[in-house]
Amino acid sequence: MAAAIKQATGVDPDLIKGDNGVFDVVVDDRMVYSKHETGRFPEHPEVLSQLR
Repeated sequence: MAAAIKQATGVDPDLIKGDNGVFDVVVDDRMVYSKHETGRFPEHPEVLSQLR
């Protein structure tokens, strides 16, 4: 996911290790995607569309 974000936006994302299978994508203090809420990992287009 980090490589896809960098390729699409030119920004190096900060990856922060979570616990208990947490996988959240937060941009400017706004939740873009939460594995906890959806029960699955995101597809790249789901996250990238929120960054454009």
